[in-house]
Amino acid sequence: MVAPVTALKCNQGGIVVEVQGGPGMVARLNSMGLRPGVYVTMKSGQPWRGPVTLRFGATELALGHGIARRVLVEVKE
Repeated sequence: MVAPVTALKCNQGGIVVEVQGGPGMVARLNSMGLRPGVYVTMKSGQPWRGPVTLRFGATELALGHGIARRVLVEVKE
């Protein structure tokens, strides 16, 4: 199932299949290592559309909810 990364529960993971957005945002996330094919795990999420923290490889990255919802993942149960 493909869903925004914001739909993941804590410690649930998935493979990034698409990063939606303008070329600048996509390039910025790509430069931080967040790109299609990368397995990410939700480390924490705040209620009411707060920021989320993702882990991929040795990296932990906090993203605002608006950006995080544009990162689509193939959810692994």
